[in-house]
Amino acid sequence: MLHFFQQEFAVFDFFSYFCCMNDIQQRIERLRDVMRREHLGAFVIPSTDPHQSEYVADHWKSREWISGFDGSAGTAVVTLDSAALWTDSRYFLGAERQLHGTEFQLMRLKIEGTPTVAEWIGRACGAGTEVGIDGWCSSAAEVRQLTADLRRQGGLTLRTNLDPMARIWSDRPAIPQEKVEVFPLEYAGEAAHDKLRRVRQALRERHADGMLMASLDDIAWTLNLRGTDVHCTPVFVGYLLVSSKDATLYINKVKLTPAVEAYLHGEGVGVAPYEEVTKGLKDYFEYNILMDPDEVNWALYKTVTREIVEGESPVKRMKTVKNATEIAGFRRAMLRDGIAMVKFLKWLDETDVTRETELSVGRKLTALRAEQPLFRDISFDTIAGYGTHAAIVHYEATPETDIPLEPHGLLLLDSGAQYLDGTTDITRTVALGPLTEEERKIYTLVLKGHIQIELCKFPSGASGTQIDILARRDMWREGLNYLHGTGHGVGTYLCVHEGPHQFRMEWKPAPLVAGMTITDEPGIYLPGRCGARTENTLLIVPYKETEFGRFLQFESLTLCPIDKRPVIAEMLSAEEAGWLDRYHQTVFDTLAPHLDDDERAWLQQATAPLTMP
Repeated sequence: MLHFFQQEFAVFDFFSYFCCMNDIQQRIERLRDVMRREHLGAFVIPSTDPHQSEYVADHWKSREWISGFDGSAGTAVVTLDSAALWTDSRYFLGAERQLHGTEFQLMRLKIEGTPTVAEWIGRACGAGTEVGIDGWCSSAAEVRQLTADLRRQGGLTLRTNLDPMARIWSDRPAIPQEKVEVFPLEYAGEAAHDKLRRVRQALRERHADGMLMASLDDIAWTLNLRGTDVHCTPVFVGYLLVSSKDATLYINKVKLTPAVEAYLHGEGVGVAPYEEVTKGLKDYFEYNILMDPDEVNWALYKTVTREIVEGESPVKRMKTVKNATEIAGFRRAMLRDGIAMVKFLKWLDETDVTRETELSVGRKLTALRAEQPLFRDISFDTIAGYGTHAAIVHYEATPETDIPLEPHGLLLLDSGAQYLDGTTDITRTVALGPLTEEERKIYTLVLKGHIQIELCKFPSGASGTQIDILARRDMWREGLNYLHGTGHGVGTYLCVHEGPHQFRMEWKPAPLVAGMTITDEPGIYLPGRCGARTENTLLIVPYKETEFGRFLQFESLTLCPIDKRPVIAEMLSAEEAGWLDRYHQTVFDTLAPHLDDDERAWLQQATAPLTMP
């Protein structure tokens, strides 16, 4: 492990590093000063915002500010004399690097022997301790679960009415005030008033009179609005309160142009200040209200005076099933993204890679995407990991960790774009020159897992957990595995991660139905050596109907060659090799008419049939 850190920090500015460590320690001590005044033994800092977002505006990056860990998922806990941070396998290596030199002890989720947050607090603080958490940035479900878990640890209690960051984060960024824009009907395919009608129908079926919509992407999808409040994700900060007859958007009014206000009025939506959502809930006049305890924060949940109907927001599943307009938009977006990817891969093949770094190839790909019509942004920060960095699952190069490429080994490139008509997410692992047998083997095992998902036929309504094994079967036979999910939904010019459906080892009962998008992205990561991942975005489409019901299959929306050079052909079955050849023929036939002669010639070679032994 010492060698790992020596390698990681070889180009690191040690002055900046120690300044950062000093800042973290000062922040921890300021938090402890507040805890002592409030008689708290521990304070829990989650990753999210008042809307339970995966990616949050800078104003709510409290966990990153207190710990220095910038991954999208994690929970920090500070006691009066210790600190710990929990995160999942995507960030184990990255978190280890970022937490190095701080008080924070890394807790690896789902690894045997790792205590829960409550267990760790119980051991660190003892019976009778009062624990703090910000009830505005914690869901009702999380607060209830943590309360029960703490009670089992010797009667620990939870206090939810304190936000110490408001006291100690002196240069905290403001809540964004950027303008909201209307998402055109030509790309949405369904008017906002029709979506609200469907929401109300779903509420009636659950015997609910209304609902509070807290999820930012649910609100953006329902109202056909988009914003820029969250990095790479076109959402805006607000709440939507829907009753049986009207709807109110709670938002900072400086974000609305007269045209957007007029649009909302025409769709039957009123507007009120963001901070008045509490008053709106107190004044809510219907008999009952649906609240999703996984999305509504504890502070607002406790505000409600009417009967609460608990349940999943109906919008979650509505937006995952794309309409014909959205599907057509995805196809167009994937076509343009494929053109940009081919231009990039051709450039990478022909350039002197020793003059490039992880950051520079990411910038090159973004520039090529930006040349495409309807490009708005990247859909997440590009993951460009070369060599040993490819083994860090969600590695993002920084000026301190950026390394030059070399003419050998594997480059893992996970990237995506936000186009006005669709969101893309693609991973390709590329050979930059000669490879070791180990690198070729893990690359081929990953490819086999990817293809097995692509080949799958399944009954409508099956769960992604039932399919996930296909990606891992051949890896498991070799004693290999990966701990992240195999796939997630993708939004329509929205969040690159969309649920609740997904491929994952853990049980996720959300059914897979026609019209959903989902990624297929198995990987293998060998710490300190190499890593590989291959990812396409898929569309679930009909397969056939028999006496046993409707069966579905996957169609690849992603259009980009998969590097054949690392493949150990004899490891592929005839069926797997046949899929790869058919996929490459589709990629060539679809993209070739949009390329110049040199690009077309390169693509023809890249998509030529695989030579089998």
